[in-house]
Amino acid sequence: MRARQLGITLGLGTPGELNAITDVPGVRVGHSTLKTRIDGKQVRTGVSVIQPRAGEARQQPCFAGYHVLNGNGDATGLEWINEAGLLTTPLAITNTHSIGIVRDTLIALERERLADPAVYWCMPVVMETYDGLLNDIWGQHIKPAHVREAVNNAEPGPVQEGAVGGGTGMICHEFKGGIGTASRRLPAEQGGWTVGVLVQANHGKRQELRVDGYPAGRHLMDIPSPFAERGTPGMGSIVVILATDAPLLPHQCQRLAQRASIGIARTGGGTEDSSGDLFLAFATGNQDLPPADYGRKGLPFSTALQMVNNDHISPLFLAAAEAVEEAIINAMLAGEDMTTDDGVQVPGLNGETLLQALGKTGWSVSR
Repeated sequence: MRARQLGITLGLGTPGELNAITDVPGVRVGHSTLKTRIDGKQVRTGVSVIQPRAGEARQQPCFAGYHVLNGNGDATGLEWINEAGLLTTPLAITNTHSIGIVRDTLIALERERLADPAVYWCMPVVMETYDGLLNDIWGQHIKPAHVREAVNNAEPGPVQEGAVGGGTGMICHEFKGGIGTASRRLPAEQGGWTVGVLVQANHGKRQELRVDGYPAGRHLMDIPSPFAERGTPGMGSIVVILATDAPLLPHQCQRLAQRASIGIARTGGGTEDSSGDLFLAFATGNQDLPPADYGRKGLPFSTALQMVNNDHISPLFLAAAEAVEEAIINAMLAGEDMTTDDGVQVPGLNGETLLQALGKTGWSVSR
């Protein structure tokens, strides 16, 4: 179930055909999901991989930028993006304690897939959120085979949402959370570009949950919280990947990433110390950026670029905010009931339950 299937239309913009990050041409998403028991402990975790272009990211760099709303989280590969503004690897999202193995495996896979003789080094971007209530996170069960599976599964088209990939064991606004996606396509008179987002939603308090601006969470408080006896409501994190085919430069990508904060705020998140809120945006509008090769001779001194003029960038900001807002709600609606190892239920947010709560706030489909 997705928000629009329930008649919930968030914002004023028009979604892309799939209403997904894969509406941006070339972007591919793949998951590897673990739902099993190992050594008597429950494992609910995984890896999600986003490929920024149709080919290998190493051979087709794109401009990127990131923003940290609250830094109680971790990520690899961001220092070089901050310095050079270039994304040269796939993006991966997993759980907090598996960043290292995912990063190392992406490095090994790049060498295996490309056998590139160039002189360079590989610094993959891997981000995380905490799934320790539903998953044996200390067991570090993500292995190289799972990363390989996610990379091999990366494809265009519809994106699986909810308890899949890195989002398998995540909790959002005290309901089952996980992976969500959405997009906005600008009209031709505003450039015709697409902004797509993918979130791993593992954040938020139920009482703060807002849907389409209405305080739905206040009317869902009778549903038992998974944090009633363990942990703190709102603990976790949210990471957001934003993609666009607009020709943005690195500083403009950073500005686009900042707007994820607005989408999170619209749904009632973004205020918790215990949440790591990290956002990365990349832009594929400039082609033929040179790959790094520190042994190459004869590289031209400059490369011709395009840039969206600032007078025309605001619609992209609005598109990003709306798509993030909708992706979070999609992640929650795709959630499924799940139980912790000690028997505590993490409820999925049923579509009809949400509509009933919204009705109590005065919201209506026909408004």
